[in-house]
Amino acid sequence: MSEKPNADRPRPDRLADLIERFDLTITPVTNRPANLIVLGDPDGAPKTVLFLKQGEIVADAQFAAQVGWGGADNPLDSGMPSRIEMPIGSPDLQGLAVALKWEADAHRCGVASVLRRLSEVMIVRLLRFQFDSGCTEIGVLAGLTDLRLSRAIVAIHNRPGHGWTSGDLAVEAGLSSSRFSELFSQKVGLSPMAYLRQWRLTVARQDLTHGQRVEAVSRRYGYGSPEAFTRAFRQKYGVPPLAIRARAGATLGA
Repeated sequence: MSEKPNADRPRPDRLADLIERFDLTITPVTNRPANLIVLGDPDGAPKTVLFLKQGEIVADAQFAAQVGWGGADNPLDSGMPSRIEMPIGSPDLQGLAVALKWEADAHRCGVASVLRRLSEVMIVRLLRFQFDSGCTEIGVLAGLTDLRLSRAIVAIHNRPGHGWTSGDLAVEAGLSSSRFSELFSQKVGLSPMAYLRQWRLTVARQDLTHGQRVEAVSRRYGYGSPEAFTRAFRQKYGVPPLAIRARAGATLGA
């Protein structure tokens, strides 16, 4: 197929599934490695927000926290760039940074919940900033930064049980099949179908942890049989899906 522009189509929400499907954890830290950091200028006003994938100790941080992405299954856990540096230029972003610092210092009741919500907003702002700036490191964020690939990735996230082919996803992206496969692999580091398989297993595991039946989960995500699903699941996680469901049942019944 020929490449077709998608300018007339509404832009998909590139972050909804990655934020809503995983439980982010925010742990404020002092004198310990942090990956979410707010730095100030000499006058004490918030100046910069840093994301450091490996985490560092920053002595003069106004706010520092360790962000967890809800487990290694979240594509953002491995797909974030090594460093994002976002200037605090707008009043709303400055207000958010001030609120983070104030809550962390105040130690009032409910502080953990407030910091988690404020930090989630800050993370979304960081990711939007990265989308606007471009991402050159291989991973899902690089794929989502590309407006063409993002349509295919969001389609996978939104409809993992659909019988997608690489050609179908190329149509979503508005690219030829060959160009789509090439660009997807370059940006994301996986082929389109490998990413689809990985995402299906991720959401299937989430369903199993909520106690859903193996047969229903396998059917929901496009596996021809529970046996085929079990083979794929065991290959990725090292245990059969029944083991995950059994653990969930024990937890839910406790």
